[in-house]
Amino acid sequence: MRIEHVALYVEDLAAARDFFVRYFGARANDEYHNERTGFRSHFLTFDDGARLEVMAKPGVGGGASDGVDLSAERQGFAHLAFSVGSAEEVDELTARLAADGYEVLSGPRTTGDGYYESCVAGPEGNRIEITV
Repeated sequence: MRIEHVALYVEDLAAARDFFVRYFGARANDEYHNERTGFRSHFLTFDDGARLEVMAKPGVGGGASDGVDLSAERQGFAHLAFSVGSAEEVDELTARLAADGYEVLSGPRTTGDGYYESCVAGPEGNRIEITV
């Protein structure tokens, strides 16, 4: 058995799609749009075959416009982790994201359980972990 994909509701679909394409090399499919419900989505496919669906739909709350502190930990998925291959690549991508204005929440550092990682607040405050 394997996880087929993970889905993430966002307010700004294009910004979320572009973030994962730009920084993590995802390939996006054409936007799906259900005109009846207003639902829109992109499937993002990564080099190893993993897929992330980013979705937006009118009326789905809990985002920045609702005054939610998006960088705070909250119930639901805690973070999305990407393995980039080496400590140097963790450092480089973390620095690139910081230079582009994304908040670095932790690291890069070696955690107590031996992971070398950083954590950034991606689009809409979703926690993105970058690890070896």
